[in-house]
Amino acid sequence: MSKNLKIAELSAWSIENIDRPLIIGGPCSAETEEQVLETARGIKAAGIPIFRAGIWKPRTRPNSFEGIGAQGLIWLQKVKAETGMLTATEVANAKHVELALGAGVDILWIGARTTVNPFAVQEIADALRGKDIPVLVKNPINPDLELWIGAIERLSAVGITKLAAIHRGFSTYQKLKYRNDPQWQIPIEMKRRLPNLPMFCDPSHITGDRAFLDEVTQKSMDLNYEGLIIESHCKPEEAWSDAKQQLTPKSLEELLANLVLRDPEADNEVINNTLGELRHLIDDFDQKLLELLENRMQVAKTIGHYKKENNITVLQNKRWGQILEKSLENGKKKGFSEQFINNLFKAIHQESINQQEDIMNS
Repeated sequence: MSKNLKIAELSAWSIENIDRPLIIGGPCSAETEEQVLETARGIKAAGIPIFRAGIWKPRTRPNSFEGIGAQGLIWLQKVKAETGMLTATEVANAKHVELALGAGVDILWIGARTTVNPFAVQEIADALRGKDIPVLVKNPINPDLELWIGAIERLSAVGITKLAAIHRGFSTYQKLKYRNDPQWQIPIEMKRRLPNLPMFCDPSHITGDRAFLDEVTQKSMDLNYEGLIIESHCKPEEAWSDAKQQLTPKSLEELLANLVLRDPEADNEVINNTLGELRHLIDDFDQKLLELLENRMQVAKTIGHYKKENNITVLQNKRWGQILEKSLENGKKKGFSEQFINNLFKAIHQESINQQEDIMNS
């Protein structure tokens, strides 16, 4: 179904300034009328066309601040009346949709904890049937591309065409540099599957720390994302939620001014010819890699037959540990990240096990 989705371009979103990147900025949560309006004035001064604020906040643990509720929608109406900016907020169920639309909110987004639940997404989709409003869908908290695409498809099926995806990273039990693991390959695959779908980056939730916002934001631009949704608060250190990852409007303006925006394609024959030659080399290397992997699997199969004949288990933990340790050491010398080597050799090892199990069961 995804190949047949009707997705409108950003130019159809009735936004005055859609220069790349399209920015959505504002606080994690609407806390008070004063805080919302003060932040909105700063966002407007920074030249940002869309103001965001969380009205309902799905929290991991109870007794945390779970949003100001529907009264915050009145504050968004005041933001729109005073500044002329469009407004955006998160919805998690049909009642949220009804209230947000009734208050004239211009753009809705579906959060990561909702995207993971097809029942909740369908409820929202049904509530939006026949409505002409932009809807952005955050990736699910777990790294599941099919769930993410499925949410887009559910919204498309009820006639929503102003669709976009938000990459906010994926939860992990590992302690990493960022709050959420970007796993950039997943949104890259999303763009391959749905090339017309605008992609926004949410560096606030990926990093969880304003100190890293610039590097993640820049990377998203280097990957040709169309937009950014960034949390900004008039007094971040006093924020009722996610204080560490929010910027002042002025700091946000400075971050955006320092972005380097590159063209997706070169308008130069010499450059394109050079890139073509280099890509041809990569194609050759990829072919050789596949041939090497084929040869390696043939050896693994031979070992599998030997294990079967001598009643030896497929998995040899000591041997696998030696392979991984040696590969990590060699990979480090060659300038590869530990994560890359781990992922690569674990995939190779799993395929070797699969091949040997087939032999055992034949």
